Amino acid sequence: MADDKQRITLTKGDRLHVWWRSTFIQGSWNYERMQNGGFAYSMIPALKKLYKTKEDRAAALKRHLEFFNTHPYLASPIIGVTLALEEDRANGAPVDDVAIQGVKVGMMGPLAGIGDPVFWFTIKPIIGALAASLAMSGNIMGPLIYFFAWNIIRMAFTWYTQEFGYKVGSKITDDLSGGLLQEVTKGATILGMFILGSLVNRWVAVKFTPVVSSVPQQKGAYIDWNTLPAGAKGIQKALQLQGEGRALTATKVTTLQDNLDMLIPGLAALGLTFLCMWLLKKKVSPIVIILGLFVVGVVMHVIGWM
Repeated sequence: MADDKQRITLTKGDRLHVWWRSTFIQGSWNYERMQNGGFAYSMIPALKKLYKTKEDRAAALKRHLEFFNTHPYLASPIIGVTLALEEDRANGAPVDDVAIQGVKVGMMGPLAGIGDPVFWFTIKPIIGALAASLAMSGNIMGPLIYFFAWNIIRMAFTWYTQEFGYKVGSKITDDLSGGLLQEVTKGATILGMFILGSLVNRWVAVKFTPVVSSVPQQKGAYIDWNTLPAGAKGIQKALQLQGEGRALTATKVTTLQDNLDMLIPGLAALGLTFLCMWLLKKKVSPIVIILGLFVVGVVMHVIGWM
């Protein structure tokens, strides 16, 4: 590594430029690599400072055009760690592309799951409720409080977490000879894949609709709609009977999806996920996969299979 006199260091001003650019990380969001353009755009001031030749800058920029996607505010600590890794790499540390990309991928999965409940479901509703109560009474402070409070919290969080990531990233690379970076990369990747795997059943839905069996039910096992009173009382009685375990129809219909769910819930969704992973491994474009899934889904629905 370069000695202290020759070492290239990112100043606070450099990191501020990166932080300001990261505000626009969603600006070039795309279906193929998602936030990669915004991430690369954020890194440009640092890459220009760290690398002097056109070739080195182009290689670094290409490195950060790989797939990236997380909560836009939780991208800041990842950017901070990446800045530290790039700084050490520029100063001669054995930090390769795989290590940098591995840390990014490993961190973006777990952090993505934190951003929504903290920002969209907690902080923003609280500030919004306070501002709305003032605005409904005609107080101009309502919208002002919402605008300034939200942006102060958002911008302070992204700046300080970026700085935290930068400092932690510098410590990670202090023990390269002991394999600490490799261990962190491996652990982050495993954690990220575990989180993403646990979300498969939640975000991927596949339902096969072909009917496997249709069995008439015994009288008393289902709701006899003809015997219910009219109006609201009939609805109330139907809900009560359903709560007692009565079926809604006189025939019990079992679909292919019901049988699959009895075997392994979410099996079709998991299979579809593995298929997409295999196609990506075969260098099939994500855009082609998305369009293919759309076409297959429409056709399967038209013919009554899904």
